[in-house]
Amino acid sequence: MSLNPPNSLTIRVSLGLRSYPIEVVSEPSLDRSEFIDFIKDSLERTWSGKGCRKALIVSDSNVIQTWAEPYAAALSEMGLETALAEVPAGESSKSLFALSSIYDRLMDLKADRHTLIVAVGGGVIGDLAGFAAASFNRGLPLIMIPTTLLAQVDSSVGGKTGINHPRGKNLIGAFHQPIGVWIDINTLQTLPEREFKSGLAEVVKYGVIQDPEFFEYLEANAEAALARNPTVLQHLVARSCRLKANVVELDELEHTGQRAILNYGHTVAHAIENVAGYGEYLHGEAVAIGMVAETKLAESLVWIDSRLTQRLIHLLTRLQLPTTIKSCNIELLMAAMKHDKKNKSGRVRFVIPRRLGKVTLTDEPTDEQIIAVLKSLSNPEN
Repeated sequence: MSLNPPNSLTIRVSLGLRSYPIEVVSEPSLDRSEFIDFIKDSLERTWSGKGCRKALIVSDSNVIQTWAEPYAAALSEMGLETALAEVPAGESSKSLFALSSIYDRLMDLKADRHTLIVAVGGGVIGDLAGFAAASFNRGLPLIMIPTTLLAQVDSSVGGKTGINHPRGKNLIGAFHQPIGVWIDINTLQTLPEREFKSGLAEVVKYGVIQDPEFFEYLEANAEAALARNPTVLQHLVARSCRLKANVVELDELEHTGQRAILNYGHTVAHAIENVAGYGEYLHGEAVAIGMVAETKLAESLVWIDSRLTQRLIHLLTRLQLPTTIKSCNIELLMAAMKHDKKNKSGRVRFVIPRRLGKVTLTDEPTDEQIIAVLKSLSNPEN
């Protein structure tokens, strides 16, 4: 039975025995037949999946009724004993408490190593459910069903899972690849406007770090993307997944440093999120500002001229994303960057453009250059 109907695009993440498909669907059938075929095929390809008789869907209070319950019905239709685990929406659910509640549901289900975990939701749900799958019984099969743009183009692909520690974000986790990723872009039609725009920042990132033609496509289709045109969205999501998969295939476990290019804009972004307080900026909003900052650093190093920066700012503005910082203490931003996980020997490292489509991880910017760029982006009126 075909897994590539006319309304879908398939991307394959090639990781040997851990390889898996990403299906990007624009018009799924009402009876979810394509989804059921996808799940059956994904399970059949894996040792743990072949004996699967049970499934636990993990979701949050925002999407459980709209999206998770229909998928639960589809899994039940397949003959799987299916249960739901609901956690509160938001970053607070990336916690040991929420993780323990999922373990409890698995125990209630009498889960074994052939029990399927299905993550239905945004990045928080994917990280939480993914880590539960990685750690319970030393590993359960995992299906990702991301329902936000940010999760569809970034966190659902690549195998990073984890929860937060009270002293730091994503400090407890593991690499655990899914056996399949099912992306229905129709979920984006119900996504709040601010969250949708936030996800577009990560899409722009892929154009800058890997694919000039993709960046040009975004420039030509910015308004259609904002209007959530299904054809444009399907291309944006599928191409972003392909570009991320290319990087993951080269550096699955972050052992060679090649995966670091995915952190373009993130050194500054994480500092902004930390200093401004989580929630003041959505992740993609902070990444948008971070990309501008780190591109300006490339100018300071005379690696590029101002034309790329201006193109980036113009595109982000058209996508209604911020390009300047609200009042933020520069000293606190600098201090926060000193704790970035990419740092080495006490030096702050940035992913900086060499040209459109090519970036480099470097510690060359001086404190003076970094401070000057941050000051140039400070906008108390923003």
